[in-house]
Amino acid sequence: MKRSAVVGLVIAGVLVIGVGAAVAVSVAGRDDEPVALETASPEPTPEVEVSEPAPEPTADEGEGEGETESATAGAYVEYSEQALADAEGTRVLFFHASWCPQCHALEDDIEARGVPDGVTILKVDYDSNQGLRQQYDVRQQTTVVALDDSGAAVASFVAYDDPTVASALAGLGLSG
Repeated sequence: MKRSAVVGLVIAGVLVIGVGAAVAVSVAGRDDEPVALETASPEPTPEVEVSEPAPEPTADEGEGEGETESATAGAYVEYSEQALADAEGTRVLFFHASWCPQCHALEDDIEARGVPDGVTILKVDYDSNQGLRQQYDVRQQTTVVALDDSGAAVASFVAYDDPTVASALAGLGLSG
């Protein structure tokens, strides 16, 4: 075999190994965080039903004394600026991707177990809300972010390894 052919094969082999290693590193993610790979979903994701929180008692009803925000029913709603403004109690953003199995597992758990009283979870589309992702420094789907009254993040947690509502709320320092 000619020397130039051998050199060409060696260069091709190095390129193949290099590209394979680059793909492996990018799939592995940074900081040893697991990364979900995109998978095709055979069925479309069903629309999330918006549940209305219980109305607040008025002052003239006389029974509102001593009640706190935690008396409001928990809710799971699609994110919008209006939904965020209308949310009562503790507000939690859930960055959900339609292609993410862990996101679906967390959503299924939220729907099966419900949201604790006094908490509103707002489902944010991970792929189409890059501005919110930047604002709250979200780098991975299944991230939940607790907000204060002004809309600033007070806690953030990635529920990737244990996609349950209890784990997500506990990771935020909230009882679940």
